[in-house]
Amino acid sequence: MTLAKPRIGLVGSQGAYGRWLRRFFEERMGLCVLGRDPCGDTALSERALLEAVDVLIFCAPIRQTPAVIRHYVEQAAGIEREQLWLDITSIKAAPVAAMLASQAEVVGLHPMSAAPKAATLRGRAMVVCEARLHTWRAWLAHFLAASEADCVRAEADQHDRVMALVQGMVHATHMAQGAVLRELAPAVGDFDGIRPFSSVGYELDMAVTRRILASNPAIYQDIQFENPYVAPMLERLAAQLDMLRDLVRSGDDAARDELREKLLVQSRAYVGEQAVAEGSYAFERLGYLLADLHEPRYISVFLPLDRPGSLRTLLSVFEQRGINLDSIHSSRSADGELLFRIGVARDTPAVALREAMSAIEHEGIGRVVEAAGMSEAS
Repeated sequence: MTLAKPRIGLVGSQGAYGRWLRRFFEERMGLCVLGRDPCGDTALSERALLEAVDVLIFCAPIRQTPAVIRHYVEQAAGIEREQLWLDITSIKAAPVAAMLASQAEVVGLHPMSAAPKAATLRGRAMVVCEARLHTWRAWLAHFLAASEADCVRAEADQHDRVMALVQGMVHATHMAQGAVLRELAPAVGDFDGIRPFSSVGYELDMAVTRRILASNPAIYQDIQFENPYVAPMLERLAAQLDMLRDLVRSGDDAARDELREKLLVQSRAYVGEQAVAEGSYAFERLGYLLADLHEPRYISVFLPLDRPGSLRTLLSVFEQRGINLDSIHSSRSADGELLFRIGVARDTPAVALREAMSAIEHEGIGRVVEAAGMSEAS
Protein backbone atom coordinates (compact mmCIF):
# COMPACT_ATOMS: atom_id res chain seq x y z
CA MET A 1 0.00 0.00 0.00
CA THR A 2 1.16 3.51 -0.78
CA LEU A 3 -0.68 6.46 0.70
CA ALA A 4 1.06 8.91 -1.62
CA LYS A 5 -0.01 7.28 -4.90
CA PRO A 6 -2.69 4.71 -4.10
CA ARG A 7 -4.19 2.60 -6.83
CA ILE A 8 -7.90 3.29 -7.17
CA GLY A 9 -10.50 0.64 -7.89
CA LEU A 10 -13.98 1.54 -9.15
CA VAL A 11 -16.92 -0.84 -8.89
CA GLY A 12 -19.53 0.52 -11.29
CA SER A 13 -16.98 2.28 -13.48
CA GLN A 14 -19.27 2.56 -16.52
CA GLY A 15 -21.89 4.71 -14.80
CA ALA A 16 -21.83 8.50 -15.13
CA TYR A 17 -20.16 9.03 -11.76
CA GLY A 18 -17.80 6.14 -12.35
CA ARG A 19 -16.63 7.75 -15.57
CA TRP A 20 -16.29 11.15 -13.87
CA LEU A 21 -14.31 9.66 -10.97
CA ARG A 22 -11.98 7.88 -13.38
CA ARG A 23 -11.20 11.17 -15.16
CA PHE A 24 -10.84 12.99 -11.85
CA PHE A 25 -8.36 10.53 -10.34
CA GLU A 26 -6.35 10.07 -13.53
CA GLU A 27 -6.22 13.64 -14.79
CA ARG A 28 -6.42 15.74 -11.62
CA MET A 29 -4.68 13.50 -9.09
CA GLY A 30 -2.42 11.49 -11.42
CA LEU A 31 -3.50 8.14 -10.00
CA CYS A 32 -3.84 4.71 -11.56
CA VAL A 33 -7.50 3.68 -11.84
CA LEU A 34 -8.83 0.18 -12.40
CA GLY A 35 -12.53 -0.48 -12.86
CA ARG A 36 -15.07 -3.24 -12.88
CA ASP A 37 -18.72 -2.69 -13.74
CA PRO A 38 -21.18 -5.45 -12.77
CA CYS A 39 -23.12 -4.65 -15.96
CA GLY A 40 -20.22 -3.81 -18.28
CA ASP A 41 -16.43 -3.99 -17.96
CA THR A 42 -15.48 -7.32 -16.36
CA ALA A 43 -11.84 -7.52 -17.51
CA LEU A 44 -10.80 -8.06 -13.89
CA SER A 45 -12.47 -10.49 -11.54
CA GLU A 46 -13.62 -9.17 -8.17
CA ARG A 47 -10.71 -10.88 -6.45
CA ALA A 48 -8.18 -9.57 -8.99
CA LEU A 49 -9.47 -6.03 -8.53
CA LEU A 50 -9.22 -6.34 -4.74
CA GLU A 51 -5.63 -7.58 -5.01
CA ALA A 52 -4.63 -4.75 -7.37
CA VAL A 53 -5.93 -1.64 -5.54
CA ASP A 54 -5.52 0.33 -2.33
CA VAL A 55 -8.75 2.36 -2.43
CA LEU A 56 -12.00 0.74 -3.55
CA ILE A 57 -14.98 2.92 -4.47
CA PHE A 58 -18.48 1.54 -4.97
CA CYS A 59 -20.61 3.54 -7.42
CA ALA A 60 -23.13 0.90 -8.43
CA PRO A 61 -26.91 1.50 -8.66
CA ILE A 62 -28.46 2.34 -5.28
CA ARG A 63 -30.58 -0.79 -5.01
CA GLN A 64 -27.67 -3.11 -5.84
CA THR A 65 -24.93 -1.43 -3.79
CA PRO A 66 -25.32 -3.21 -0.39
CA ALA A 67 -25.41 -6.63 -2.07
CA VAL A 68 -22.43 -5.76 -4.28
CA ILE A 69 -20.46 -4.65 -1.21
CA ARG A 70 -21.35 -7.83 0.69
CA HIS A 71 -20.12 -9.86 -2.28
CA TYR A 72 -16.79 -8.00 -2.22
CA VAL A 73 -16.48 -8.60 1.52
CA GLU A 74 -16.77 -12.32 0.85
CA GLN A 75 -14.27 -12.15 -2.00
CA ALA A 76 -11.78 -10.10 0.00
CA ALA A 77 -11.62 -12.47 2.96
CA GLY A 78 -9.16 -10.25 4.84
CA ILE A 79 -6.88 -8.95 2.08
CA GLU A 80 -8.67 -5.58 2.39
CA ARG A 81 -7.48 -4.84 5.93
CA GLU A 82 -5.08 -2.09 4.77
CA GLN A 83 -7.45 -0.64 2.18
CA LEU A 84 -9.89 2.28 2.21
CA TRP A 85 -13.42 1.50 1.03
CA LEU A 86 -15.74 4.30 -0.09
CA ASP A 87 -19.16 4.46 -1.66
CA ILE A 88 -20.96 7.36 -3.36
CA THR A 89 -24.54 6.11 -3.03
CA SER A 90 -27.50 8.41 -2.34
CA ILE A 91 -28.44 6.19 0.64
CA LYS A 92 -25.80 5.83 3.32
CA ALA A 93 -26.83 3.58 6.24
CA ALA A 94 -27.09 0.29 4.31
CA PRO A 95 -23.91 0.70 2.20
CA VAL A 96 -21.84 1.86 5.19
CA ALA A 97 -23.08 -1.05 7.30
CA ALA A 98 -22.18 -3.45 4.48
CA MET A 99 -18.66 -1.97 4.18
CA LEU A 100 -18.13 -2.18 7.94
CA ALA A 101 -18.44 -5.97 7.64
CA SER A 102 -15.07 -5.82 5.89
CA GLN A 103 -11.72 -5.17 7.59
CA ALA A 104 -11.07 -2.06 5.49
CA GLU A 105 -11.32 1.53 6.64
CA VAL A 106 -14.73 2.83 5.67
CA VAL A 107 -16.18 6.21 4.62
CA GLY A 108 -19.50 6.85 2.92
CA LEU A 109 -19.69 9.75 0.47
CA HIS A 110 -22.66 11.38 -1.24
CA PRO A 111 -21.99 14.07 -3.86
CA MET A 112 -25.17 16.15 -3.88
CA SER A 113 -25.45 16.49 -7.65
CA ALA A 114 -25.32 14.48 -10.82
CA ALA A 115 -21.88 13.81 -12.24
CA PRO A 116 -20.61 17.30 -13.19
CA LYS A 117 -19.33 18.39 -16.56
CA ALA A 118 -16.61 20.37 -14.77
CA ALA A 119 -13.35 18.86 -13.55
CA THR A 120 -14.25 19.27 -9.86
CA LEU A 121 -17.24 19.48 -7.53
CA ARG A 122 -16.70 23.17 -6.85
CA GLY A 123 -19.90 24.82 -5.64
CA ARG A 124 -21.55 21.46 -4.85
CA ALA A 125 -22.07 19.81 -1.48
CA MET A 126 -20.65 16.40 -0.58
CA VAL A 127 -21.81 14.54 2.51
CA VAL A 128 -18.99 12.67 4.28
CA CYS A 129 -19.89 9.83 6.66
CA GLU A 130 -16.76 8.63 8.47
CA ALA A 131 -17.37 5.16 9.87
CA ARG A 132 -13.88 3.70 10.42
CA LEU A 133 -10.95 5.90 9.47
CA HIS A 134 -7.38 5.90 10.77
CA THR A 135 -4.42 5.40 8.41
CA TRP A 136 -6.23 6.90 5.43
CA ARG A 137 -7.40 10.11 7.12
CA ALA A 138 -4.74 12.37 5.60
CA TRP A 139 -5.23 10.94 2.10
CA LEU A 140 -9.00 11.31 2.32
CA ALA A 141 -8.56 14.95 3.34
CA HIS A 142 -6.30 15.45 0.31
CA PHE A 143 -8.87 13.83 -1.99
CA LEU A 144 -11.73 15.93 -0.61
CA ALA A 145 -9.67 19.11 -0.95
CA ALA A 146 -8.83 18.23 -4.55
CA SER A 147 -12.53 17.64 -5.28
CA GLU A 148 -13.25 21.26 -4.19
CA ALA A 149 -16.61 20.08 -2.83
CA ASP A 150 -18.32 21.83 0.08
CA CYS A 151 -18.07 18.92 2.53
CA VAL A 152 -20.58 18.39 5.32
CA ARG A 153 -20.01 15.71 7.97
CA ALA A 154 -22.83 13.44 9.12
CA GLU A 155 -23.60 10.03 10.56
CA ALA A 156 -25.02 7.60 8.01
CA ASP A 157 -28.45 7.42 9.69
CA GLN A 158 -28.61 11.22 9.99
CA HIS A 159 -27.80 11.47 6.28
CA ASP A 160 -30.71 9.21 5.36
CA ARG A 161 -33.14 11.13 7.56
CA VAL A 162 -32.10 14.39 5.92
CA MET A 163 -32.24 12.90 2.41
CA ALA A 164 -35.88 11.89 2.98
CA LEU A 165 -36.54 15.66 2.91
CA VAL A 166 -33.83 17.01 0.62
CA GLN A 167 -34.26 14.34 -2.06
CA GLY A 168 -37.27 12.14 -1.27
CA MET A 169 -39.76 14.96 -0.63
CA VAL A 170 -38.54 17.19 -3.46
CA HIS A 171 -38.53 14.37 -6.01
CA ALA A 172 -41.94 13.11 -4.87
CA THR A 173 -43.63 16.48 -5.28
CA HIS A 174 -42.16 17.02 -8.74
CA MET A 175 -42.98 13.50 -9.93
CA ALA A 176 -46.55 14.12 -8.76
CA GLN A 177 -46.61 17.47 -10.58
CA GLY A 178 -45.51 15.71 -13.77
CA ALA A 179 -48.35 13.21 -13.41
CA VAL A 180 -50.94 15.96 -12.76
CA LEU A 181 -49.74 17.86 -15.83
CA ARG A 182 -50.06 14.70 -17.90
CA GLU A 183 -53.68 14.34 -16.76
CA LEU A 184 -54.89 17.96 -16.86
CA ALA A 185 -52.70 19.88 -19.34
CA PRO A 186 -54.31 18.41 -22.52
CA ALA A 187 -57.53 20.26 -21.67
CA VAL A 188 -55.80 23.68 -21.59
CA GLY A 189 -53.42 23.57 -24.52
CA ASP A 190 -50.96 20.85 -23.50
CA PHE A 191 -47.48 21.44 -22.09
CA ASP A 192 -46.32 23.81 -24.84
CA GLY A 193 -49.57 25.74 -24.69
CA ILE A 194 -49.14 26.44 -20.98
CA ARG A 195 -45.62 27.75 -21.25
CA PRO A 196 -46.42 31.28 -22.52
CA PHE A 197 -48.42 31.76 -19.31
CA SER A 198 -45.49 30.75 -17.07
CA SER A 199 -44.64 32.45 -13.81
CA VAL A 200 -41.12 32.33 -12.37
CA GLY A 201 -42.29 29.75 -9.83
CA TYR A 202 -43.79 27.53 -12.53
CA GLU A 203 -40.65 27.78 -14.67
CA LEU A 204 -38.42 26.80 -11.75
CA ASP A 205 -40.66 23.91 -10.76
CA MET A 206 -40.89 22.67 -14.33
CA ALA A 207 -37.11 22.88 -14.70
CA VAL A 208 -36.77 20.45 -11.78
CA THR A 209 -39.56 18.22 -13.08
CA ARG A 210 -38.06 18.07 -16.56
CA ARG A 211 -34.62 17.35 -15.08
CA ILE A 212 -36.06 14.37 -13.21
CA LEU A 213 -37.88 13.11 -16.30
CA ALA A 214 -34.69 13.45 -18.37
CA SER A 215 -32.57 11.43 -15.95
CA ASN A 216 -32.21 7.74 -15.13
CA PRO A 217 -35.58 6.61 -13.69
CA ALA A 218 -33.89 3.98 -11.52
CA ILE A 219 -32.16 6.68 -9.46
CA TYR A 220 -35.41 8.40 -8.49
CA GLN A 221 -37.16 5.08 -7.98
CA ASP A 222 -34.46 3.82 -5.62
CA ILE A 223 -34.33 7.07 -3.62
CA GLN A 224 -38.03 6.58 -2.83
CA PHE A 225 -37.89 2.83 -2.14
CA GLU A 226 -34.48 2.26 -0.55
CA ASN A 227 -34.50 5.02 2.09
CA PRO A 228 -36.55 3.78 5.08
CA TYR A 229 -37.36 7.35 6.12
CA VAL A 230 -39.11 8.26 2.87
CA ALA A 231 -42.38 6.38 3.53
CA PRO A 232 -43.07 8.22 6.84
CA MET A 233 -42.23 11.52 5.13
CA LEU A 234 -44.71 10.74 2.34
CA GLU A 235 -47.40 10.10 4.96
CA ARG A 236 -46.81 13.61 6.35
CA LEU A 237 -46.75 15.14 2.89
CA ALA A 238 -49.97 13.40 1.89
CA ALA A 239 -51.64 14.52 5.14
CA GLN A 240 -50.77 18.16 4.45
CA LEU A 241 -52.10 17.92 0.88
CA ASP A 242 -55.27 16.23 2.12
CA MET A 243 -55.77 19.05 4.62
CA LEU A 244 -55.25 21.66 1.90
CA ARG A 245 -57.72 19.89 -0.40
CA ASP A 246 -60.35 19.69 2.35
CA LEU A 247 -59.93 23.37 3.24
CA VAL A 248 -60.27 24.45 -0.39
CA ARG A 249 -63.36 22.27 -0.77
CA SER A 250 -64.86 23.94 2.29
CA GLY A 251 -64.11 27.37 0.88
CA ASP A 252 -65.46 29.40 3.82
CA ASP A 253 -63.66 32.12 5.78
CA ALA A 254 -62.72 29.72 8.56
CA ALA A 255 -61.03 27.44 6.04
CA ARG A 256 -59.14 30.36 4.53
CA ASP A 257 -57.95 31.42 7.99
CA GLU A 258 -56.84 27.88 8.78
CA LEU A 259 -54.91 27.58 5.52
CA ARG A 260 -53.15 30.86 6.16
CA GLU A 261 -52.29 29.93 9.75
CA LYS A 262 -51.20 26.30 9.29
CA LEU A 263 -49.54 26.39 5.88
CA LEU A 264 -48.13 29.93 5.76
CA VAL A 265 -47.89 31.74 9.10
CA GLN A 266 -46.64 28.81 11.19
CA SER A 267 -44.17 27.70 8.53
CA ARG A 268 -42.87 31.25 8.12
CA ALA A 269 -42.29 31.48 11.87
CA TYR A 270 -40.43 28.15 11.84
CA VAL A 271 -38.18 29.12 8.93
CA GLY A 272 -37.43 32.55 10.45
CA GLU A 273 -37.53 36.05 9.07
CA GLN A 274 -33.91 36.16 7.91
CA ALA A 275 -34.13 32.86 6.01
CA VAL A 276 -37.45 33.90 4.49
CA ALA A 277 -35.95 37.18 3.30
CA GLU A 278 -32.86 35.44 1.90
CA GLY A 279 -35.03 32.90 0.07
CA SER A 280 -37.23 35.61 -1.38
CA TYR A 281 -34.18 37.48 -2.67
CA ALA A 282 -32.74 34.28 -4.16
CA PHE A 283 -36.05 33.71 -5.95
CA GLU A 284 -35.93 37.22 -7.40
CA ARG A 285 -32.37 36.64 -8.65
CA LEU A 286 -33.41 33.40 -10.32
CA GLY A 287 -36.31 35.27 -11.91
CA TYR A 288 -33.93 37.80 -13.44
CA LEU A 289 -31.70 34.94 -14.66
CA LEU A 290 -34.66 33.26 -16.35
CA ALA A 291 -35.59 36.57 -17.97
CA ASP A 292 -32.05 36.91 -19.32
CA LEU A 293 -32.08 33.36 -20.67
CA HIS A 294 -35.38 34.03 -22.46
CA GLU A 295 -34.01 37.07 -24.27
CA PRO A 296 -34.31 36.39 -28.02
CA ARG A 297 -30.98 37.92 -29.13
CA TYR A 298 -27.81 36.32 -27.82
CA ILE A 299 -24.46 34.84 -28.78
CA SER A 300 -22.93 31.85 -26.99
CA VAL A 301 -19.11 31.76 -27.17
CA PHE A 302 -16.46 29.27 -26.06
CA LEU A 303 -13.13 30.83 -25.03
CA PRO A 304 -10.31 28.33 -25.63
CA LEU A 305 -7.69 30.40 -23.78
CA ASP A 306 -8.34 30.18 -20.04
CA ARG A 307 -6.25 33.11 -18.85
CA PRO A 308 -6.68 36.58 -17.34
CA GLY A 309 -7.93 39.08 -19.89
CA SER A 310 -9.64 36.57 -22.21
CA LEU A 311 -13.13 37.76 -21.30
CA ARG A 312 -12.10 41.41 -21.60
CA THR A 313 -10.81 40.73 -25.12
CA LEU A 314 -14.12 39.13 -26.03
CA LEU A 315 -16.16 42.02 -24.66
CA SER A 316 -14.05 44.55 -26.53
CA VAL A 317 -15.38 43.10 -29.79
CA PHE A 318 -18.86 44.31 -28.86
CA GLU A 319 -17.62 47.64 -27.48
CA GLN A 320 -15.79 48.46 -30.72
CA ARG A 321 -19.02 48.00 -32.69
CA GLY A 322 -21.23 49.93 -30.29
CA ILE A 323 -23.21 46.86 -29.27
CA ASN A 324 -24.94 47.23 -25.90
CA LEU A 325 -24.98 44.06 -23.78
CA ASP A 326 -28.05 43.18 -21.74
CA SER A 327 -26.56 40.23 -19.88
CA ILE A 328 -23.67 37.81 -19.67
CA HIS A 329 -23.77 34.38 -18.04
CA SER A 330 -21.39 31.44 -17.96
CA SER A 331 -22.40 27.80 -18.24
CA ARG A 332 -21.00 24.49 -19.44
CA SER A 333 -21.84 22.58 -22.59
CA ALA A 334 -22.67 18.87 -22.67
CA ASP A 335 -18.97 18.32 -23.39
CA GLY A 336 -17.89 20.36 -20.36
CA GLU A 337 -16.74 23.46 -22.25
CA LEU A 338 -17.12 26.76 -20.41
CA LEU A 339 -19.43 28.98 -22.46
CA PHE A 340 -20.39 32.63 -22.16
CA ARG A 341 -23.95 33.45 -23.17
CA ILE A 342 -24.08 37.13 -24.08
CA GLY A 343 -27.48 38.79 -24.43
CA VAL A 344 -27.53 41.90 -26.62
CA ALA A 345 -29.96 44.80 -26.84
CA ARG A 346 -32.99 44.09 -29.01
CA ASP A 347 -32.39 47.13 -31.22
CA THR A 348 -28.87 46.04 -32.15
CA PRO A 349 -28.45 45.95 -35.96
CA ALA A 350 -28.09 42.40 -37.23
CA VAL A 351 -25.11 43.42 -39.37
CA ALA A 352 -23.23 44.54 -36.25
CA LEU A 353 -23.90 41.19 -34.59
CA ARG A 354 -22.68 39.28 -37.62
CA GLU A 355 -19.53 41.42 -37.74
CA ALA A 356 -18.90 40.72 -34.04
CA MET A 357 -19.31 36.98 -34.56
CA SER A 358 -16.94 37.05 -37.51
CA ALA A 359 -14.33 38.97 -35.50
CA ILE A 360 -14.54 36.52 -32.60
CA GLU A 361 -13.79 33.64 -34.96
CA HIS A 362 -11.24 35.29 -37.29
CA GLU A 363 -9.23 36.97 -34.54
CA GLY A 364 -8.90 33.66 -32.67
CA ILE A 365 -10.70 35.00 -29.59
CA GLY A 366 -13.17 32.13 -29.35
CA ARG A 367 -15.65 29.92 -31.10
CA VAL A 368 -19.28 30.96 -31.60
CA VAL A 369 -21.29 27.94 -30.50
CA GLU A 370 -24.80 29.32 -30.89
CA ALA A 371 -26.52 32.55 -31.89
CA ALA A 372 -30.12 33.69 -32.10
CA GLY A 373 -31.99 36.79 -33.21
CA MET A 374 -29.75 37.63 -36.15
CA SER A 375 -32.59 39.12 -38.24
CA GLU A 376 -33.03 42.88 -38.28
CA ALA A 377 -34.77 44.29 -35.22
CA SER A 378 -38.24 45.67 -35.91
